[in-house]
Amino acid sequence: MIESSTVVPAATERTRVRVPLRFADGYSTTADVVTFDGLVDGREHLLLGLGDWQGALLRQAAGGEAPLVRPHSECLTGDVFGSERCDCGPQLREAVERIAEEGGFLLYLRQEGRGIGLYAKLDAYALQDAGLDTYEANLALGHGEDERDYTVAAQMLAAAGVDGIRLLSNNPDKARQLEALGIRVTAHVPTAVHLSEANTRYLEAKRDHTAHTLDLSAA
Repeated sequence: MIESSTVVPAATERTRVRVPLRFADGYSTTADVVTFDGLVDGREHLLLGLGDWQGALLRQAAGGEAPLVRPHSECLTGDVFGSERCDCGPQLREAVERIAEEGGFLLYLRQEGRGIGLYAKLDAYALQDAGLDTYEANLALGHGEDERDYTVAAQMLAAAGVDGIRLLSNNPDKARQLEALGIRVTAHVPTAVHLSEANTRYLEAKRDHTAHTLDLSAA
């Protein structure tokens, strides 16, 4: 649990490079991809500036609305292989387009499986096949329900000159942690509901157990 008094160490920009992006459905855009020195966990997290992100920062500094930001936790199975057991891949695709339209940032966080790692996530899948939900499976493996820590997200945003965001997420824990780390969440912007036959139980568990803002009846 992150305390509200948490002091976030400063990180610094290491490299910035422009990368053209193209998704499987043909959508394309360009991202300014930033790497950092000084991230507290030593992992290789990325900040992607999308659309007119510089203009978004200027508008915020002039009293306008905060940039749209999504902290997105890495999901190899969903982001790369298109697994339908979760909604990660469709959320990533949606977030890139929505942020590019408005100007803002996507944080690609190397926190596979809610922070437990790829192999443990696949072990959890096996337990889910035996009847446990996504949170029960993590606990059965000796992990926390959700081990993600958004300190690095706060570090990257601060290094980019962002102190307030409109948070593109259905997860209330992201907002709680970022607020405690000194990032003002000026608005909560939900993603769409990406429901499939394979991920229904997964989304129900997120809605019922951790209060994700998911209206599955409307999906």
